[in-house]
Amino acid sequence: MYLIYQPDGSDEPTRWTYNPKRLMSAEREALEKLTGRDFSDFTQAVLKGNALCRRALLYIFLKRDHPTTKFTDVDFAWDELSLEHTRGELQTIRDQAAEHAAPEQRDAILAGLDAEIAKLPEDPEGSGKAELPIVA
Repeated sequence: MYLIYQPDGSDEPTRWTYNPKRLMSAEREALEKLTGRDFSDFTQAVLKGNALCRRALLYIFLKRDHPTTKFTDVDFAWDELSLEHTRGELQTIRDQAAEHAAPEQRDAILAGLDAEIAKLPEDPEGSGKAELPIVA
């Protein structure tokens, strides 16, 4: 999954690979402290659009590039920040939908996913199966 940040006035978005399993322990602990959530709850809240959790995640990535950044410095318009699945993640979602979607909805769901997958470049790590970004 990618975290994409493009504040007003910037020419190009900043794009970070977001894999919860690859965050450092200090970063995970900071996210728990900032949001008051266990890390597994945090990862799910990010995907569901929780504003505080997304702000905390952006803070962690900004702090990597700018170590003096403070959480209180992080403020953004909602449309300046987004999450996008990788091609491998969408393929995993498609495989699950092919197996589990209701028969009357399956064709439409698969067609929509196929269209999204076709728009995306190959994943940098290759085209293997990807895990969805939720830590249990």
